[in-house]
Amino acid sequence: MERHYERELEELRSSLIDMGELVDRQLRDAIGALLAGDPARAERVIARDVEVDLFDTTIDRRVQSIIALNQPVAIDLRLLMAALKINGQLERMGDIAVNIAERVVPLAGEQAFLDSTRIAEMAEISSIMVRDSLDAFLRQDPMVARRVLESDDVVDKLNAVIFRHLVEEMELSHERIRPAAHMLVLTRHLERLADHATNIAEDVIFLVEARLVKHHAQA
Repeated sequence: MERHYERELEELRSSLIDMGELVDRQLRDAIGALLAGDPARAERVIARDVEVDLFDTTIDRRVQSIIALNQPVAIDLRLLMAALKINGQLERMGDIAVNIAERVVPLAGEQAFLDSTRIAEMAEISSIMVRDSLDAFLRQDPMVARRVLESDDVVDKLNAVIFRHLVEEMELSHERIRPAAHMLVLTRHLERLADHATNIAEDVIFLVEARLVKHHAQA
């Protein structure tokens, strides 16, 4: 019975890691499609979203089953609680990948304008945060998790800079309003992406240290 329980926990960890790898791929492809102006690549991201949703449902049911059939305590209970939360964060990240991919066609022909902003830099930092948060979970490393928390402040500041730039561009030219509006939506998605990575990092700290960390407080 104990071996079966341990196997269930290990399968849960593996499923979360597999889902994380899929979501990371989705984000890399969505951002790559955006920066390259590649609608075909963006469409593949949108089509694969069903796989993310399937992971979400499977992991949620697995956690519920483990809790219902066993009596997890201490670290195992924290793992199950963290797994539910991380699963939700990953599902939302998958949605963000789709939302980014959906901006590719509306921004077709606007690559020069896009390149004039720091959106690519913001996307890179947010993507690194996602990978670091998943690595922190895989290795159960609170130090890596804290690095993610620090990066969130960088993304927030960069978002403010880009926002001001886009507003200025819209004020200078009416032709900039439509693409700039799409880019403002993009920055909002990237900011939320960083927030979700931060939430996973906080969950890792809770899992490893049994400490609740919210809004970087006492991290």
